[in-house]
Amino acid sequence: MDSSAPSAANPIPAAVQIAAPMSSVRKRRALLTNLTGYLFISPWLIAFLVFTVIPIIASLYLSFTNYDILSAPVFSGFANYERMFFKDPRYWKAVSSTLFYVFTAIPLRLIFALLVAMLLNNSYRMTPVFRAAFYAPSIIGGSIAVAVMWREIFGKAGLVNFILAMIGIPPTSWLGNPSTAIWTLILLAVWQFGSPMLIFLAGLKQIPTELYEASSIDGAGPISKFFLITLPLLSPVIFFNLVMQTISGFLVFTQAFIITGGSPLDTTLFYALYLYRRAFETFEMGYASAMAWALLLIVGIFTAISFKFSDTWVFYEHKEG
Repeated sequence: MDSSAPSAANPIPAAVQIAAPMSSVRKRRALLTNLTGYLFISPWLIAFLVFTVIPIIASLYLSFTNYDILSAPVFSGFANYERMFFKDPRYWKAVSSTLFYVFTAIPLRLIFALLVAMLLNNSYRMTPVFRAAFYAPSIIGGSIAVAVMWREIFGKAGLVNFILAMIGIPPTSWLGNPSTAIWTLILLAVWQFGSPMLIFLAGLKQIPTELYEASSIDGAGPISKFFLITLPLLSPVIFFNLVMQTISGFLVFTQAFIITGGSPLDTTLFYALYLYRRAFETFEMGYASAMAWALLLIVGIFTAISFKFSDTWVFYEHKEG
């Protein structure tokens, strides 16, 4: 007689009786595995909550208050936002300076990075050395030491004026002239092209060489290959670099703080620098928090616009023609 068949005394088959406790064992093991995983990542989760989530929520609350660190915050509604948008001309000066920097420095950096990446997209013996050398400025480019060096290079007695004097050109106050001060910072940003260059180089490596060979057979020249093959297939990488570099451009701080201090005439008073001054020089923490959330909105708008129009020029292989 089959022992697994149900009987009058035991109507449930033996196989079902065994499966039931096994299922509960699996559930307990899965729960234990999940708890173990959460235990291992708990230091990161705690740090993320304490140093990121809670400060973000606190800054949102403080943006609606009058808070100077020394006294308790006093709720003021939208007063900080009203002051920022309608009563603070220096705020709009900071916005305009930042926008000029972003829309000038970022395209120049990406163009230069793509040019260098195409030059390094070969298998010459010294190519790895050149790649490392070109990437080095991006590793140290955002440091205070480099900003100090840049300030000395473009100072009145700096290297640039020394070279110009050798060819008979009188020295120029590059950092004190409103027409040239911001361009020294833009030049520094272009010099920091290593990170997008490596990303471009990785994208160029993914383009099939057969496409270039076939176009050469059809008589296409270097310019035609660049616009008909390289740019379309590299467009997702260009889009990624554009979004990431634009976000970092809105957050630029160290260069302006060390090299120019926002001078002259606030031409280099970038958004992050003005926010820092309001928060840690005049201790207007409520107003600075409102500025921070406005910056988040500005960056979000530009990012959303970039994604909105990406379908018109970004080519993905899974999309039709």
